[in-house]
Amino acid sequence: MSDLRSTEQIEEHKDELKRVMGPGLLLLFIIGDILGTGIYALTGTVAKEVGGAVWLPFLLAFVVAVMTAFAYLELVTKYPHAGGAAVYTNKAFKIGFLTFMVAFTVMASGITSASTASRAFAENFMKGFGLGNSPVTITIIALAFIALVMAVNLWGVGESVKANIVLTIIELSGLLIVIFVGFLAMANGKADFSRAMVFETPEDKGVFLAVSAATSVAFFAMVGFEDSVNMAEETKEPNKIFPKIMLTGLGITGVIYVLVSLTAVAIVPVGELTKTGATPLLTVVQMGAPGLPFGAIFPFISMFAVANTALINMLMASRLLYGMSKQGILPPVFGKVLSARRTPWFAILFTSALAAVLITFVGQVSQLGGTTALLLLGVFTITNVAVLVLRKDKVDHQHFTAPTWIPIVAGLCTFYLVGPWTGRPMEQFTIALILLAIGAVLGVLTFVVNKTVRHTPTAITHEEYLGGDGPRN
Repeated sequence: MSDLRSTEQIEEHKDELKRVMGPGLLLLFIIGDILGTGIYALTGTVAKEVGGAVWLPFLLAFVVAVMTAFAYLELVTKYPHAGGAAVYTNKAFKIGFLTFMVAFTVMASGITSASTASRAFAENFMKGFGLGNSPVTITIIALAFIALVMAVNLWGVGESVKANIVLTIIELSGLLIVIFVGFLAMANGKADFSRAMVFETPEDKGVFLAVSAATSVAFFAMVGFEDSVNMAEETKEPNKIFPKIMLTGLGITGVIYVLVSLTAVAIVPVGELTKTGATPLLTVVQMGAPGLPFGAIFPFISMFAVANTALINMLMASRLLYGMSKQGILPPVFGKVLSARRTPWFAILFTSALAAVLITFVGQVSQLGGTTALLLLGVFTITNVAVLVLRKDKVDHQHFTAPTWIPIVAGLCTFYLVGPWTGRPMEQFTIALILLAIGAVLGVLTFVVNKTVRHTPTAITHEEYLGGDGPRN
């Protein structure tokens, strides 16, 4: 009888995720998810807009991210389930197409982020092995890298908390080296922190517009905190620990980013920093501590950091498409899995092909990173509105409640940073619109496919899915 009861309990909970993450592990997850390609690759791009005041856009991006985090904290403690922005959008607006496009936009942001990381990986690879700076070679290496990520993805990767800890430590060590080099250079009289107060804006932009454009790019460095809401079902007592831990993680990364950006302009003249491509921090380390071995090992630390970004984002993107297919909001082919490896092969091939196209035809790290920020800023705008709409939805447990003014201000800020008035390059809007057009076509195709099988007893239709609680990952 005891065995029967145990079997029944196992069956009852077999679809539930195991709550294994406490405060410490959740903090490491959030820090590790935020750290990565943005600060490693885009410091020079931000400097092109504002000169020595490169720290200011990172600080403003941090403030907007923290305010947006308040909306996510209210929603994740109110609805402590995996799913993220698509779930909140569906609960708030119940518009099927909007829910679909938000989910697809999150997926697309993962692909553009992985493409950014692949280009940054290639440039650090070239610098690390002294192979020059050939654009063709960089593209080939980036494509080879994304193919390797695809192969690993197809093989099957079981991320564990231990692996996340190791990767986070490596990513963090690279940024701490930069900060240490800054203190060392200051002690030796090689750092000029007065440069940090000098604005050097493009001739066609005033200070306000230049700072806006730079902040919209710098925001790429702060994204990642929103991924943690998908860990809600695997976190112990999420209602209690999420607010404190998410804000702590954002605070730690914000301080590190400001210190790194101050160090960069204090050691490297702005004119040189803007020419460093996707390896600005390598130049900082080489110039700040020429007699130490940091310059030799830093490209490989950077490679490891951005490689982690690429793999995590491609895993997220392919699994999101797979999940959308299994829930009936994408054609069934996206749910196909390899019989031996049990990995979603079509979703992996599709996302990898999109990444390869972006790497080949877009190329520039700044444009890919800017497109990622653009897509997510749009999602954040919707989330900031959704949290206010859902205030009328009452739940039977206590949850975090953000001061009403915070999501209002955050929504206005994210909406402003999305717009063309910031001076964001039009190419980023073009890339984003092409990706969203692909999503719209898939949405229409799914509607047609589901309409033909709506009478199949085992089929979950598009309308049935969107009438529920959103994606159930």
